[in-house]
Amino acid sequence: MFQNFYPDEDADSAYQLDYQKYYDDGYRGILFDVDNTLVEHGQPVTLAAIGLFERLKEMGFRTCIISNNKEKRVRPFADALEAFYIYKAGKPSPRGYVQGMEKMGTTPETTLFVGDQIFTDVWGANRAGMHSVLVKQIARHEEIQIVCKRFFEKIVLFEYRRKKRKKRKQSQIRS
Repeated sequence: MFQNFYPDEDADSAYQLDYQKYYDDGYRGILFDVDNTLVEHGQPVTLAAIGLFERLKEMGFRTCIISNNKEKRVRPFADALEAFYIYKAGKPSPRGYVQGMEKMGTTPETTLFVGDQIFTDVWGANRAGMHSVLVKQIARHEEIQIVCKRFFEKIVLFEYRRKKRKKRKQSQIRS
């Protein structure tokens, strides 16, 4: 019932992913959400984000920030990270994801998405046909409309994690 909202994988943080493995697996572009994925909501770029994007660039990745926010929020952030950007992306519409891939010169098969929300970030990436990674939100304080969505996300995540555990048990039985 909720499969369209399930990420391909989940992780604690965008800063703890094994990006070298993704590169080795053939991914060449990464789309990132900003607020509560890379920094706390509304905060400027951090040294940790700059360091991450420098490492990604050294590995050979192209990067793009994709946000539903306005250009005045997204552009300075992306400029500091030397990344492409899409503002007013219309997530979960695939439009912004496709635009990001066009800027990076990648395809859905070679692009990874990293974000913290199921109903915008993950669903949009899934609709665009790319690999989606859901990370835990950085901070708990958020705008009221996001707080409301988080309540419903808990239901979807409960089912996602239940099915994930079931698959893991089945694969252990087969081994």
